[in-house]
Amino acid sequence: MEKEAGLSPDSTVYDMRIYNTLTKRVEEFVPNVEGKVAMYTCGPTVYHFAHIGNLRSYICEDLLEKTLRYIGYDVKRVMNITDVGHLSSDADTGEDKMLKGAKREHKTVMEIAKFYTDAFFSDCKKLNIKTPDVVEPATNCIAEFIHMIGVLLEKGYAYKAGENIYFDTSKLKEYYVFGNQNEDELMVGVRDDVTEDTNKKNKNDFVLWFTKSKFEDQALKWDSPWGMGYPGWHIECSCISMKHLGEYMDIHCGGVDNIFPHHTNEIAQSESYLGHKWCNYWFHVHHLNDKDGKISKSKGTILTVSVLEEKGYDPLVYRFFCLQSHYRKPLEFSFDALDNANTAYQKLKKRCLDIKAEAAKSLGGDASKAAANIPGDEKAAYEKFIEDFKAALENDINTSMATTLCYDVLKAEISPVTKLALIESFDTVLGLDLTVEKEEAAPTVDAELEKYITEQIELRKAAKKEKNFAEADRIRAELLQKGVALEDTREGVKWHLV
Repeated sequence: MEKEAGLSPDSTVYDMRIYNTLTKRVEEFVPNVEGKVAMYTCGPTVYHFAHIGNLRSYICEDLLEKTLRYIGYDVKRVMNITDVGHLSSDADTGEDKMLKGAKREHKTVMEIAKFYTDAFFSDCKKLNIKTPDVVEPATNCIAEFIHMIGVLLEKGYAYKAGENIYFDTSKLKEYYVFGNQNEDELMVGVRDDVTEDTNKKNKNDFVLWFTKSKFEDQALKWDSPWGMGYPGWHIECSCISMKHLGEYMDIHCGGVDNIFPHHTNEIAQSESYLGHKWCNYWFHVHHLNDKDGKISKSKGTILTVSVLEEKGYDPLVYRFFCLQSHYRKPLEFSFDALDNANTAYQKLKKRCLDIKAEAAKSLGGDASKAAANIPGDEKAAYEKFIEDFKAALENDINTSMATTLCYDVLKAEISPVTKLALIESFDTVLGLDLTVEKEEAAPTVDAELEKYITEQIELRKAAKKEKNFAEADRIRAELLQKGVALEDTREGVKWHLV
């Protein structure tokens, strides 16, 4: 389709190019059904708070979805919630992460799942990450998992050993679909220590279904043709995506650490089950690092949105920080870098709010009418800026260039009304609330709340004394969600409302 000049954001002409991890090149994006996009995102394992490294991936995936919508696609995005089956090693070894979280906090697995799912979406809301159209917990889909595993057994792609069901990678013509590395190199993608599972016929076979032979004390388990047990981690994304998107998917998203073994295994089992190619484009976001390397939960310190808020940062400053770098490049985090982003963001937002005030004067006090009142002699300039913005995003989600266009608009020789219309249009993708004034609610404390705060501080103190720092962090984050920030001082713990 030939690209026309002067298109509006809701145009149905597409010129999208994205990097496809499967082919290792930037490609023209062509969905299976014209005008529609079936998109899947690997969701969180809800055993702990999401750290800001996790959230970088979700910010970038959010930008991809909003870009596709902005240029005219009808997008259906699905995301799973892993509340069972994810072991502490991605190579099917170690302890179940959900059970580990439940033991840590002396709660049931489902209580842990509910709390950290809510915390995840609370963080997403603060970062202006749109909730996917479908969010499905793994525990909702046991029947689908059992069905797929049964078909893989029938087709000869799976086998039973040690009472567990494994996928047989030796039956594939090609297993390492994302690259030509050898097995040892690929195992770098596994996030934790790897121990050998003697039930496996081949080193890279993976578990489809665990029975009680794996964990006698597994909290969640279901009856199956192979005995009481629970699904392996990799099977859930295949089944949940097919349940809601069908047999053909356009884009599958995740962090680069999902490439192997998780996404490699998803492709193996999905295409063996279906008998045809499953997903055309694979979108992977690179790590957030600090000076010591990749930021992760395994380091012990969890840098969360709540921690950023406690330090006085608007969560959208972190989103702005992420926009300055391309999603396929490692991004190094430091508080000095975040301070620089904060200064730039606050200046940009102030200029945008000043433009909004000027536009409101021109529009009789109602700035919401800007898009409908662009002066006739400025419509060409407006459309050119829109095209430039679309072009930046269509070029493999170049958010740095897209953000720079905000500054170009503010410097342009056009009216405040046109500037406001453009900034508001850009912000539907950027998600920075550039023209949104924060409402400052007057903080109040009643006796009941004060009693609750005091009790929680004492519980946190006891947790720290027992070196249960995860529980101490959870209490602090829960208080912050209720608008109460804690500060550890030499005189003891102080608190204030935020």
